[in-house]
Amino acid sequence: MPLQLYDKDKILDACFEVFAIHGYANTSTTMLAEAAGISKALIFHHFNNKKDLYLSVLDRCIEKGRIEMGFDTLLENQDFFEAKEKFSIIKVNYYKKNPKLMKVMMEAFYETPVELKTEIQNKYGMLLDGNEKAWKKLFEKVDLRENVNREQAFRLVMLTLDYFDNKYLADLENNNDFEEVYLNEFLSERNSFLSMIRFGIER
Repeated sequence: MPLQLYDKDKILDACFEVFAIHGYANTSTTMLAEAAGISKALIFHHFNNKKDLYLSVLDRCIEKGRIEMGFDTLLENQDFFEAKEKFSIIKVNYYKKNPKLMKVMMEAFYETPVELKTEIQNKYGMLLDGNEKAWKKLFEKVDLRENVNREQAFRLVMLTLDYFDNKYLADLENNNDFEEVYLNEFLSERNSFLSMIRFGIER
């Protein structure tokens, strides 16, 4: 069969499964070729090397998640804290339904293989910065007390929210059978911390 007739999307789907199960470091080119049902020569006709193939898989994961979670529409004309809570719920439910995708994303951005650190930072740094700028723009609508530094307030809130989201996702990765009650308890604890930030802790 001519090289160009092989479906790149099918190759990516097959390789996604392998990376999700074994992780980047433990995945060999032989495993990827066998999963895709083609020779190593053919798989790397489409992708230069394992690193390039992994980044292409990651591209698809990010695009799929951004569309299905509706990140862009979520930020339209909403209260910052309401939008953040909605997005947390959407994100954890999305990853619960897509545990393999979550494993790839967690490895790429939280346990980044040394070999990929530079490429991931260069390739996705602007995307992550763009996401933060979108949240920051929404945060501008929050009515702060006089003399509160808006940049510092935003950073404090984001650090707190990121901590809880990452904690929940790490727990979810280790136990995909969490009940709805766990999510509600997570949100309750998260919101109690937010309340302390928003309304103060001193009498």
